[in-house]
Amino acid sequence: MREASRVFLDACRSRPVPWTPVWFMRQAGRSLPEYRALRKEGSILEVVRRPELAAEITLQPVRRYGVDAAILYSDIVVPVAAIGFGVDVVPGVGPVVEERFDSPADLERLRPLEPDEDLPWVAETVRILVGELDVPLIGFAGAPFTVASYLVEGRPSRDYLRTKALMHSDPRTWRALLDRLASIAVASLRSQVAAGAAAVQVFDSWAGALDPDDYRRFVLPATARVLGEIGDTGVPRILFGVGTGELLGAFAEAGADVVGVDWRVPLDLARRRVGPGPALQGNLDPAVCVAGWEPTAAKARAVLADVAGAPGHVFNLGHGVAPETDPAVLERLVELVHEETAGGAQA
Repeated sequence: MREASRVFLDACRSRPVPWTPVWFMRQAGRSLPEYRALRKEGSILEVVRRPELAAEITLQPVRRYGVDAAILYSDIVVPVAAIGFGVDVVPGVGPVVEERFDSPADLERLRPLEPDEDLPWVAETVRILVGELDVPLIGFAGAPFTVASYLVEGRPSRDYLRTKALMHSDPRTWRALLDRLASIAVASLRSQVAAGAAAVQVFDSWAGALDPDDYRRFVLPATARVLGEIGDTGVPRILFGVGTGELLGAFAEAGADVVGVDWRVPLDLARRRVGPGPALQGNLDPAVCVAGWEPTAAKARAVLADVAGAPGHVFNLGHGVAPETDPAVLERLVELVHEETAGGAQA
């Protein structure tokens, strides 16, 4: 790995860097014409079983944008699908479960994940990418709460009524569910790191549906277990969620090396909530990128101003790249962040 490619990893560890590193959640996706040409139709669960194809999709945005990290092309429900729970990712909808998790008996449907047997194509994709990339590869998994919400709701939800009802009405089953999902996440992440992933991100995408007390009581222990049990790998651990402004301090308590921040909370305020330890990742509103270059540039400079050149910042969007985004805007955005932070106070 060339020296410049360590900028992302150093920023994750709050070390001085020569420029602020940039990558984008969902950077490999529907906003890229080369992705649409290659991806065609069908479920992502079919694509990830083809290592050469999944690797090429992962590489496309690195080539086009010049980002400082790649993220594995996959999905957070890949492990539970691989153990036969009965879940698919329906285009335009998201994860859909054939038979929802509805009772303690359903725990038996969540057997331990054996990555070498259940997900051999994931490790192979990682190995291909490590041989091709000159920037770090980020592996990832879904946090126990967010994966549980899909299994309990049966599909994406706006209110998470079933999930919260189970959490409060049957806390023993809830904790057992999250414990099994934590074990699955740990096994998946350790396998990706063993194959060469240089950092990992845990997506607790929908944790923002919870208030801080419920998060700490019902969710934090399982997430902390995931982050703790991969701590000996030595790779930076990023934790991200949407609408989690009131949970940022808890994310730090969970053991994240990097706390992802969505666009709702300015990074200077996020720093006060997180404390001095973890690095911050974020947090340009993805919708601004759809508005064109001038609004994007103005907002990006505001994000950088919130950080004020302090170490420990990875520039990203506050959520994933929208399909309507012009790739040229993201190309210019990477250039702007690199140029305007090069040789700054953080170096």
